[in-house]
Amino acid sequence: MGEQTTVLVLIDIAPRSRLWGFSRYIFGKFPFRNIPGLLFCKILGSGFNGGFSTKPSLTKQGFFCVFDTKENAEIFQQSSPIVKAYYSHANEFFMATLYAYSSRGSWSGFALDHVSPPPINGPIASLTRASIRPLKAMQFWEKAKPAEAAIKEASGSILTAGLGEAPYLRQATFTIWENLKSIDEYAQSGAHLSAIKAAYGENYFSESMFTRFKVVSASGVWQGKHVQIS
Repeated sequence: MGEQTTVLVLIDIAPRSRLWGFSRYIFGKFPFRNIPGLLFCKILGSGFNGGFSTKPSLTKQGFFCVFDTKENAEIFQQSSPIVKAYYSHANEFFMATLYAYSSRGSWSGFALDHVSPPPINGPIASLTRASIRPLKAMQFWEKAKPAEAAIKEASGSILTAGLGEAPYLRQATFTIWENLKSIDEYAQSGAHLSAIKAAYGENYFSESMFTRFKVVSASGVWQGKHVQIS
């Protein structure tokens, strides 16, 4: 039986390819139809400069895919025209292969399987996504901004990306950390802890998913930073 395998790609569209980049939002998931083993897919935008912001980026975007097996994920990564097209139109390109080891909640009704034990050593990835209740949006963003600022100062942070399906109300944050200790220290202190307590205590979200992953591999460039994990 295969293991669910997640593929996350982040792209900064090259200046010459801006029109092509905008077309990705128009086509949405249509180019991803009939991909073998694809269980779930989201086309994502990003905040200004790739961060978590109410102001959208005009060039930074990404996609999140879950496959039924590692083999189908590898075939997609190595030979899919979609991946090749994004790479050829990118000023920056980053791709990660991930196994979920802890996940609660859902994304458009889809829940990830836990397919890996918690890593003893090595990098940890985290995805936090939420559909924000419109009447709670202002309160949410007031809490979110200090939490994002704290990531930049946090020890052990390797990569951070602010992502979203729609501005303001359907948001996600993807991060990679050096180890379990570094992500726990950030998650259980300061602005992030305050934001999480408020989100649960005041019912900010109509749907949410909080997932941690073992990083199988990750390589590329995001926000000018080169990342290589294997």
